Parts: sequence; structure tokens; C-alpha cells
Amino acid sequence: MSSIYLHIPFCKQACHYCDFHFSTSLKHKEKMIDAICQELALRKEELRTPMQNIYFGGGTPSLLNVTDFDRIFDSIHSHYDTSQVEEITLEANPDDLNEAYLQVLDKKTPINRLSIGVQSFIERDLKLMNRAHNASEALESLQLAKKYFDNISLDLIYGIPGLSEEEWLRNIEQALSLEIPHLSCYALTVEPKTALAYFIEKEVIPPVDDELAKCHFDILQEKMTEAGYVNYEFSNFGKPGFESKNNTAYWTGKSYLGIGPSAHSFDGSKRSWNVSNNAIYIKKIQANELPSESETLTKTDTYNEYVMTRLRTQWGIDLNEIENKFGLIYRAYLTEQAQEFIKDKLIFEENEHYIISPKGKFLSDGIASELFMLNLK
Repeated sequence: MSSIYLHIPFCKQACHYCDFHFSTSLKHKEKMIDAICQELALRKEELRTPMQNIYFGGGTPSLLNVTDFDRIFDSIHSHYDTSQVEEITLEANPDDLNEAYLQVLDKKTPINRLSIGVQSFIERDLKLMNRAHNASEALESLQLAKKYFDNISLDLIYGIPGLSEEEWLRNIEQALSLEIPHLSCYALTVEPKTALAYFIEKEVIPPVDDELAKCHFDILQEKMTEAGYVNYEFSNFGKPGFESKNNTAYWTGKSYLGIGPSAHSFDGSKRSWNVSNNAIYIKKIQANELPSESETLTKTDTYNEYVMTRLRTQWGIDLNEIENKFGLIYRAYLTEQAQEFIKDKLIFEENEHYIISPKGKFLSDGIASELFMLNLK
């Protein structure tokens, strides 16, 4: 099974922390939709297996209208096997989700899951991040969305300068009170060349505090576990049955096709990525050229990616799969490297799987890097 990710590169305004590719001008939206549909046609031979899920990301895909969705879905259905698609997710901003738009999504599109970018229910935080919505719109959008969709996820950000432990707890409790079945929670990170990086450098905003972020994560993990959510991947918490199929596919190494400017694709051995420039992307596609670069992963690259992604999940690293995919030398190396983390109770072994412990979760990426193989090809 495989997935399609569609990158919709438009936003109303730039969030201060965001380094994703987007434009705040919708001037060439129609040409972009044409190009996305044409790229879908050009790459129809790349997915050899039926799709399990389709994901609209960005950018802000909720800026699209029903005509835009119709054109994209017509192209997908024309060129790909959609007979087994179970989940179609739309990332949406709260300020886009009025009743009329939700009715259109529900009645006139096959979208069956919403991922709503709330980020915070606190006005101060939304202003700091330069979000286009306010706190009341965040709450209202979720209440409205529940009238039309059962499968809803919301995004929250922790580690925000000035966000106290009590305020973060109230954010979580607000989400839980709405009975939203899936939460994606991310630590605020300072990406180079963003407005946030500039404001921190100029001391307009205090620096991000890793210790505060860890405290917030510990609170999150405790509250979500108490509420019956499964932390199936480091940043993702779902009620049983509501785990994101898109997230799960990515973290378990399944193939996916990325469509649109800056979108990435992976077929199990080769990774490719489209140009992060709307004008160049459209021009290349109009000339029936793919505006992408690619790299073929070595065995060691693939092993390192496997370790990085699997250690973030509830399933962990399967030692037998390591041996079958990469060979005994990789298993032996991994076993040796893991011993100090097992001794420190940051990793535990269960049924020939290495699984990150609650104590080690916040350190999982750093631990994974220590398990990487560096000298084999």
C-alpha cells in the first residue's frame, strides 16, 4: 500500500516559525492546480500498488475551493488505483472552517479527515506565532468541525517562550474536553531564516528553552495516557482506531508520492524532491518535465533511516527485520550500540524489539543518531 501527499503552496500570511514552502499570493492558483493535476498524470507509473491514503498538506490546503478539489480528485482517480483508499486528510486553518465550507467538504468531496492547525488556545501565543486565527476561532472551528467529521486531528505547539506549565496543561485539557480523537503536538523549533529566528536574535522574543519543552512534553505524555490516547509516534497521540494512516505510513517506511512544489517522494530505495519555487515548478510541468532531484539511498542510509523513524514509534526497532533487510553485521552493531541506552533505561527490549522508554522519548532522535551506522555502504 502507498500514499499520495499533495503540497498546496499557499497561505494567507507567514507564521513566524514556519520554514515550509508557500506563497501568500493566490494570483497563480489556477495554474498551480493545473500543474498539480499534470504532475499526477506524468507520474502515474511510479505507484505500483493501490493507495491507502491521500493527504493534502502545505501551505494551507483549506484555501482551495470545491472546484479545485474536483479537478485534483478527477486526476487522481484517472491515473491511480484508489479502490482501497481509507483516509483522505485535509490540513485546515481554523479561520477557514466556517459552516458553509465544512458542508461543502462533507457533502461534495471525498475528504474524511481534518487536521486543524490550532497550535494554541491562548491569544498571546497565536500573536507571537503570527497565526491568522484567534483563540475564539480555534475553539469555534473545532466545535463546527465535529458536526461534520468524526475523524479530526488538531495541532498544538509547546515550548513557546512564556508558555507556563499551567497554561500548557489548560491547552491540553481544552483539546480533551472537545473529545478530539487525535492530537499532533510539536515542540517549537527555531528554523534558520525565519522571522522567529530573527526576533530571537534581536532579543524581541526570548530564546526557546529545551528544559521547558521537556517539561511540557512530560505533562503531555502523562495527560494523554491518562485520557486513553496511544502515543504511537513521538509527536502523535490517537484514540485507538484514530491513528493517522499518513503518519503511520511515513514512520514505518512505506512508499509515498509527493506532488506539488517542494514535495518529497520515497519508493523504498530512492528519495526525490520537487523544486521549492512555484514559478519554476509550473514552467517545468507545463513543458512535461519533472522539476525534481533524487538520490538513491545506500544500504547504510536506509538502515539509518529505519532506525531514526522506527525508534520514534510505539513499535520500535524489529531486530529480526534489521537482520533480514540489512544483514547480521547490522544487527550485531545495533545490539552493541544499544547496550548503554538499555542500561540507562532509555531503551528496553521486548520480543526482539528495541523500544524507546517513557524516560527516553524526548531524547529519541539523539539516541537514534548514536545507533547510526557510519562506515558501511
